[in-house]
Amino acid sequence: MGQKKELTEAEKRDLAMKYEIAEELGLLDKVERFGWKGLTSKESGRIGGIMGRRKIEERKQENNKEEKK
Repeated sequence: MGQKKELTEAEKRDLAMKYEIAEELGLLDKVERFGWKGLTSKESGRIGGIMGRRKIEERKQENNKEEKK
């Protein structure tokens, strides 16, 4: 088996966001018990949808900060 690769900073932020959202949705215990594969497709989709919206919002905020400079 190969070695696990080191995560980039962006991947680390995404993973932290994923755990944060799972906790907000009350799914963190399930993830810790069964892993991410233990979630239903509906639960996984919900997490992914929220992540997508948050990332878009973060990009908008970053662009607004840069425009004000």
